[in-house]
Amino acid sequence: MGSNMTTKIEIKSLYKIFGSDPAAMMEKVRDGMTKERLNDEYNHVLGLNNINLEIPEQGIQVVMGLSGSGKSTLIRHINRLIEPTSGEVWIDGVNVLSMSESELRDFRRQRASMVFQKFALLPHRTVLENTQYGLEIQGMSDKEARQRACHWIERVGLAGYEENYPGQLSGGMQQRVGLARALATDADILLMDEAFSALDPLIRTDMQNILLDLQSELKKTIVFITHDLEEALRIGDRIAILRDGRVIQQGTPQQIVLKPKDDYIADFTRDINRGRVIRLKTIMKPDNGQPGPELSGDMLVEDAAQLVTDSPSSHARVMDGDSQCVGVVNITDLIRAMARPDIESRIEDL
Repeated sequence: MGSNMTTKIEIKSLYKIFGSDPAAMMEKVRDGMTKERLNDEYNHVLGLNNINLEIPEQGIQVVMGLSGSGKSTLIRHINRLIEPTSGEVWIDGVNVLSMSESELRDFRRQRASMVFQKFALLPHRTVLENTQYGLEIQGMSDKEARQRACHWIERVGLAGYEENYPGQLSGGMQQRVGLARALATDADILLMDEAFSALDPLIRTDMQNILLDLQSELKKTIVFITHDLEEALRIGDRIAILRDGRVIQQGTPQQIVLKPKDDYIADFTRDINRGRVIRLKTIMKPDNGQPGPELSGDMLVEDAAQLVTDSPSSHARVMDGDSQCVGVVNITDLIRAMARPDIESRIEDL
């Protein structure tokens, strides 16, 4: 992790084994016993296998994997809905596993909000009452809770639906209520477990846009669980890919797509539109003084290709945050970056 990033959540040597005697199975797992053998021979399920993960503050950490990979088990350790077999979970320098019951209750109420795949709304409560729910638990006055809930209902685009019940709303609208409820508590950590997976593709994209827009302003620490690589690449600042309870690879979206660690991840990334992942600073060449539009080094290749195509010049100047030119790209570079999977020889600044 870069030196300019502050770690918000640190997961250390985390193991979870489900079964009648998980502690007795720890030595076998540490000695390399596979998930399959542990299940077949000892009737225990290996949920998490030596997870080590540093999650920076104010960013979106995606944890991705197929069904059974351990991703939902992992996120439930962060707010201790699941107790580990072994390991530590540190948040802002405090080990969550050392918290007393009252400290843990306060942590869940004040510091970490959760958004679930199935919305988890109370059917007998209106949109407003659902959004206020966490604030009531915090002990906030009715007037202040109502005011804050109305603010977040408006922010997620549901103004006018305050008195509707969940059963009167579409799935996408219900999930907006779930997001408003989580944001209303003002928790600095947002835990999102397959939050958009049950939604239709267009509504899902809409919810991703809402989340990214809000995050650009709110700068929460978000842990987002998904089985969808396109979603992971679209919203994640960093991605960790799990398989059989292990972290197989972690890094930025560019690192995952451009340098997959094994064939398993390469298969995941093969059909990804690289132009929606790779940024200009990754493929730029040294500045040669050629004129052209000035584009941010963080701009996506696909967006840049459109701008350069529409420009009189076949080049673009790549600028850093201080408006200094740090390189140049031409239309051929841009097309090649979108078309070819093997641009390792050109990768910079990963």
